[in-house]
Amino acid sequence: MNDTIKTLISRRSCKNFKSEQIKDEELNLILQAGMNAPTGRGLQSPIMVVIQNKSLIQKISKLNASIMGVNVDPFYNAPTLVIVLADKNISTFREDGSLVLGNLMNSAFSLGVGSCWIHRAKEEFQTLEGKELLKEWGIGENYEGIGHCVLGYPASEYLEPKPRKKDYIRVIK
Repeated sequence: MNDTIKTLISRRSCKNFKSEQIKDEELNLILQAGMNAPTGRGLQSPIMVVIQNKSLIQKISKLNASIMGVNVDPFYNAPTLVIVLADKNISTFREDGSLVLGNLMNSAFSLGVGSCWIHRAKEEFQTLEGKELLKEWGIGENYEGIGHCVLGYPASEYLEPKPRKKDYIRVIK
């Protein structure tokens, strides 16, 4: 089995991170993989906002938790946050952003970096606080939050995968 297939089969979400920041070389490779995800008609609707500032990550985490109606850290104290947004004027923007997130997570795992997709980015950036952040970052109102990819070194072993359901694949000949 080649390394790509092994990564795709073995990758699991990480929900327990060390506080140590990931290496710049690893982050750049992960971002390059995200940047090279396929997009509809090659229009490249997504953008990635990379945050390693702990107080800003905590601010966005609190906003995300408030949308969820809880008082926990939905980002699992990860030291790096990548927010994927996409231009909603392009018909495939959600699919494009989802493929970016997939590439981010798979490439991270291949480098020994833990990752997890965190939802509620759409709702975050519909709030006044979220809109203010987008404006501060120079991102137009045509961008919609697709998801977050938290990154960091795993602080514990990955959980064993759940068995795959029996009817996952249906071959029609």
